Amino acid sequence: MLSSSIRTLSRQNPIFASSPAASLIRAPSQSFPSSLGLSPIASRSPHHPSRSLNSPPLSLSSLSPNSLRFDRAMASNSDSPQSIYDFTVKDARGKDVDLSIYKGKVLMIVNVASQCGLTNSNYTELTQLYQKYKDQGLEILAFPCNQFGSQEPGNNEQIVEFACTRFKAEYPIFDKVEVNGKEAAPIYKFLKSSKGGLFGDGIKWNFTKFLVNKEGKVVERYAPTTSPLSIEKDVKKLLGIA
Repeated sequence: MLSSSIRTLSRQNPIFASSPAASLIRAPSQSFPSSLGLSPIASRSPHHPSRSLNSPPLSLSSLSPNSLRFDRAMASNSDSPQSIYDFTVKDARGKDVDLSIYKGKVLMIVNVASQCGLTNSNYTELTQLYQKYKDQGLEILAFPCNQFGSQEPGNNEQIVEFACTRFKAEYPIFDKVEVNGKEAAPIYKFLKSSKGGLFGDGIKWNFTKFLVNKEGKVVERYAPTTSPLSIEKDVKKLLGIA
Protein backbone atom coordinates (compact mmCIF):
# COMPACT_ATOMS: atom_id res chain seq x y z
CA MET A 1 0.00 0.00 0.00
CA LEU A 2 2.70 2.46 1.02
CA SER A 3 5.01 1.59 -1.87
CA SER A 4 2.23 1.95 -4.51
CA SER A 5 1.32 5.36 -3.08
CA ILE A 6 4.94 6.44 -3.37
CA ARG A 7 5.07 5.30 -7.02
CA THR A 8 1.87 7.23 -7.75
CA LEU A 9 3.26 10.38 -6.12
CA SER A 10 6.52 9.98 -8.01
CA ARG A 11 4.73 9.75 -11.37
CA GLN A 12 2.52 12.71 -10.57
CA ASN A 13 5.25 14.83 -9.06
CA PRO A 14 8.79 14.38 -10.39
CA ILE A 15 10.06 16.79 -7.73
CA PHE A 16 8.84 14.46 -4.97
CA ALA A 17 10.45 11.50 -6.70
CA SER A 18 13.86 13.11 -6.38
CA SER A 19 13.32 14.43 -2.86
CA PRO A 20 15.21 13.11 0.21
CA ALA A 21 11.89 12.12 1.78
CA ALA A 22 11.10 9.74 -1.06
CA SER A 23 14.51 8.12 -0.86
CA LEU A 24 14.12 7.64 2.88
CA ILE A 25 10.69 6.06 2.50
CA ARG A 26 11.91 3.78 -0.29
CA ALA A 27 14.95 2.69 1.73
CA PRO A 28 14.72 -0.89 2.99
CA SER A 29 14.95 -1.65 6.68
CA GLN A 30 18.45 -1.10 7.98
CA SER A 31 20.44 -4.30 8.27
CA PHE A 32 23.17 -4.99 10.78
CA PRO A 33 26.13 -7.33 10.73
CA SER A 34 25.01 -10.74 11.96
CA SER A 35 28.01 -10.84 14.29
CA LEU A 36 26.41 -8.11 16.40
CA GLY A 37 23.27 -10.13 16.99
CA LEU A 38 21.03 -7.13 16.21
CA SER A 39 17.74 -7.19 14.30
CA PRO A 40 15.95 -4.49 12.32
CA ILE A 41 13.56 -2.41 14.40
CA ALA A 42 10.59 -3.48 12.27
CA SER A 43 11.10 -7.15 13.13
CA ARG A 44 11.30 -6.77 16.88
CA SER A 45 8.71 -8.20 19.22
CA PRO A 46 6.23 -5.62 20.54
CA HIS A 47 6.41 -7.26 23.96
CA HIS A 48 10.20 -7.47 24.07
CA PRO A 49 11.56 -4.60 21.92
CA SER A 50 15.14 -5.75 22.38
CA ARG A 51 14.45 -9.17 20.87
CA SER A 52 13.68 -10.22 17.31
CA LEU A 53 10.49 -12.16 16.58
CA ASN A 54 12.72 -14.84 15.09
CA SER A 55 15.10 -14.97 18.04
CA PRO A 56 15.24 -18.27 19.95
CA PRO A 57 13.97 -18.21 23.55
CA LEU A 58 16.48 -17.39 26.27
CA SER A 59 17.80 -20.27 28.35
CA LEU A 60 20.15 -20.60 31.32
CA SER A 61 22.74 -22.13 29.01
CA SER A 62 22.86 -18.88 27.03
CA LEU A 63 23.87 -16.88 30.10
CA SER A 64 27.51 -16.48 31.00
CA PRO A 65 28.87 -17.92 34.28
CA ASN A 66 29.77 -14.39 35.37
CA SER A 67 26.20 -13.15 34.99
CA LEU A 68 24.89 -16.15 36.94
CA ARG A 69 27.38 -15.54 39.72
CA PHE A 70 26.35 -11.89 39.85
CA ASP A 71 22.67 -12.83 40.09
CA ARG A 72 23.36 -15.25 42.92
CA ALA A 73 25.41 -12.65 44.77
CA MET A 74 22.63 -10.08 44.43
CA ALA A 75 20.08 -12.58 45.71
CA SER A 76 22.34 -13.48 48.63
CA ASN A 77 22.79 -9.84 49.62
CA SER A 78 19.06 -9.24 49.62
CA ASP A 79 18.17 -12.36 51.61
CA SER A 80 17.76 -12.33 55.37
CA PRO A 81 20.22 -14.41 57.44
CA GLN A 82 19.48 -18.11 57.33
CA SER A 83 21.90 -19.36 59.97
CA ILE A 84 24.54 -18.33 62.48
CA TYR A 85 27.11 -18.82 59.72
CA ASP A 86 25.85 -15.69 57.95
CA PHE A 87 27.29 -13.44 60.68
CA THR A 88 30.66 -11.84 61.31
CA VAL A 89 31.37 -10.59 64.84
CA LYS A 90 34.26 -8.91 66.65
CA ASP A 91 36.50 -10.79 69.04
CA ALA A 92 37.79 -9.25 72.27
CA ARG A 93 40.70 -7.68 70.34
CA GLY A 94 38.39 -6.07 67.79
CA LYS A 95 39.20 -8.45 64.95
CA ASP A 96 36.49 -9.82 62.66
CA VAL A 97 35.45 -13.43 63.19
CA ASP A 98 33.39 -15.12 60.47
CA LEU A 99 31.13 -17.53 62.34
CA SER A 100 31.14 -19.91 59.38
CA ILE A 101 34.40 -21.24 60.88
CA TYR A 102 32.14 -23.10 63.31
CA LYS A 103 30.33 -25.10 60.64
CA GLY A 104 29.75 -28.64 61.80
CA LYS A 105 30.02 -27.66 65.48
CA VAL A 106 27.35 -27.54 68.18
CA LEU A 107 27.30 -24.03 69.65
CA MET A 108 26.17 -22.63 72.97
CA ILE A 109 25.89 -18.85 72.76
CA VAL A 110 25.60 -16.97 76.05
CA ASN A 111 25.66 -13.34 77.20
CA VAL A 112 28.01 -13.14 80.19
CA ALA A 113 28.69 -10.70 83.03
CA SER A 114 31.43 -10.61 85.67
CA GLN A 115 29.52 -9.10 88.61
CA CYS A 116 26.22 -10.98 88.51
CA GLY A 117 24.80 -13.29 91.16
CA LEU A 118 24.78 -15.99 88.45
CA THR A 119 28.41 -15.45 87.45
CA ASN A 120 30.17 -18.05 89.61
CA SER A 121 27.81 -20.95 88.97
CA ASN A 122 27.46 -20.30 85.24
CA TYR A 123 31.13 -19.70 84.46
CA THR A 124 32.10 -22.76 86.52
CA GLU A 125 29.67 -25.06 84.71
CA LEU A 126 30.38 -23.58 81.30
CA THR A 127 34.04 -24.47 81.79
CA GLN A 128 33.14 -27.99 82.93
CA LEU A 129 30.83 -28.54 79.97
CA TYR A 130 33.40 -27.21 77.51
CA GLN A 131 36.23 -29.35 78.88
CA LYS A 132 34.04 -32.43 78.64
CA TYR A 133 32.77 -31.98 75.07
CA LYS A 134 35.13 -29.63 73.21
CA ASP A 135 36.91 -32.53 71.53
CA GLN A 136 33.58 -33.93 70.39
CA GLY A 137 32.43 -30.76 68.65
CA LEU A 138 31.07 -28.35 71.27
CA GLU A 139 31.96 -24.66 71.14
CA ILE A 140 30.85 -22.02 73.63
CA LEU A 141 30.66 -18.43 72.37
CA ALA A 142 30.56 -15.87 75.19
CA PHE A 143 29.35 -12.31 74.55
CA PRO A 144 29.89 -9.86 77.44
CA CYS A 145 26.98 -7.47 78.00
CA ASN A 146 26.54 -4.57 80.42
CA GLN A 147 22.80 -4.00 79.87
CA PHE A 148 21.58 -5.77 83.00
CA GLY A 149 22.35 -3.91 86.20
CA SER A 150 25.64 -2.62 84.71
CA GLN A 151 27.22 -5.87 85.88
CA GLU A 152 29.85 -6.04 83.11
CA PRO A 153 31.53 -2.61 83.42
CA GLY A 154 35.09 -3.63 82.52
CA ASN A 155 36.79 -3.38 79.16
CA ASN A 156 37.38 -6.42 76.97
CA GLU A 157 40.86 -7.09 78.33
CA GLN A 158 39.60 -7.07 81.93
CA ILE A 159 36.67 -9.34 81.06
CA VAL A 160 38.87 -11.91 79.33
CA GLU A 161 41.41 -11.88 82.16
CA PHE A 162 38.64 -12.40 84.73
CA ALA A 163 37.08 -15.35 82.90
CA CYS A 164 40.33 -17.03 81.94
CA THR A 165 42.14 -16.55 85.26
CA ARG A 166 39.35 -17.20 87.72
CA PHE A 167 37.31 -19.78 85.78
CA LYS A 168 39.93 -21.21 83.38
CA ALA A 169 37.73 -20.36 80.41
CA GLU A 170 39.27 -21.64 77.17
CA TYR A 171 36.32 -20.91 74.89
CA PRO A 172 36.23 -17.66 72.88
CA ILE A 173 35.05 -14.45 74.54
CA PHE A 174 33.95 -11.81 72.06
CA ASP A 175 33.57 -8.05 72.00
CA LYS A 176 31.10 -6.54 74.46
CA VAL A 177 27.67 -6.15 72.85
CA GLU A 178 24.15 -5.02 73.51
CA VAL A 179 21.53 -7.73 73.24
CA ASN A 180 18.33 -5.64 73.43
CA GLY A 181 17.13 -2.38 71.94
CA LYS A 182 17.98 -0.50 68.76
CA GLU A 183 21.71 -1.04 69.23
CA ALA A 184 21.41 -4.80 69.71
CA ALA A 185 24.06 -6.79 67.87
CA PRO A 186 22.71 -8.33 64.62
CA ILE A 187 23.54 -11.82 65.85
CA TYR A 188 21.33 -11.28 68.90
CA LYS A 189 18.48 -9.99 66.77
CA PHE A 190 18.74 -13.23 64.83
CA LEU A 191 18.92 -15.39 67.95
CA LYS A 192 15.86 -13.74 69.48
CA SER A 193 13.83 -13.95 66.29
CA SER A 194 14.75 -17.62 65.93
CA LYS A 195 13.76 -18.57 69.48
CA GLY A 196 11.53 -16.26 71.46
CA GLY A 197 11.43 -16.32 75.24
CA LEU A 198 8.71 -16.34 77.86
CA PHE A 199 6.82 -13.02 77.91
CA GLY A 200 8.48 -11.75 74.73
CA ASP A 201 11.63 -12.18 72.68
CA GLY A 202 13.88 -9.81 74.63
CA ILE A 203 16.81 -11.15 76.62
CA LYS A 204 15.73 -11.04 80.27
CA TRP A 205 19.08 -11.17 82.09
CA ASN A 206 22.71 -12.26 82.02
CA PHE A 207 23.51 -15.85 81.03
CA THR A 208 20.60 -16.47 78.67
CA LYS A 209 21.71 -19.42 76.57
CA PHE A 210 21.02 -20.43 72.96
CA LEU A 211 21.82 -23.86 71.57
CA VAL A 212 22.73 -24.07 67.87
CA ASN A 213 22.95 -27.30 65.88
CA LYS A 214 25.62 -28.38 63.38
CA GLU A 215 23.74 -26.68 60.54
CA GLY A 216 23.86 -23.29 62.25
CA LYS A 217 20.16 -23.30 63.22
CA VAL A 218 18.98 -22.14 66.65
CA VAL A 219 17.19 -25.10 68.22
CA GLU A 220 16.69 -24.08 71.86
CA ARG A 221 16.77 -21.16 74.26
CA TYR A 222 17.32 -21.39 78.02
CA ALA A 223 16.58 -18.94 80.81
CA PRO A 224 19.40 -17.32 82.81
CA THR A 225 18.63 -19.55 85.78
CA THR A 226 19.01 -22.74 83.71
CA SER A 227 22.39 -24.16 84.63
CA PRO A 228 24.77 -25.18 81.82
CA LEU A 229 25.12 -28.74 83.14
CA SER A 230 21.36 -29.22 83.08
CA ILE A 231 21.56 -28.70 79.30
CA GLU A 232 24.12 -31.49 78.92
CA LYS A 233 21.59 -34.02 77.63
CA ASP A 234 20.54 -31.64 74.84
CA VAL A 235 24.18 -30.99 73.95
CA LYS A 236 24.89 -34.72 73.73
CA LYS A 237 21.87 -35.25 71.51
CA LEU A 238 23.05 -32.62 69.03
CA LEU A 239 26.58 -34.02 69.13
CA GLY A 240 25.20 -37.47 68.35
CA ILE A 241 26.47 -38.97 71.58
CA ALA A 242 24.35 -41.76 73.05
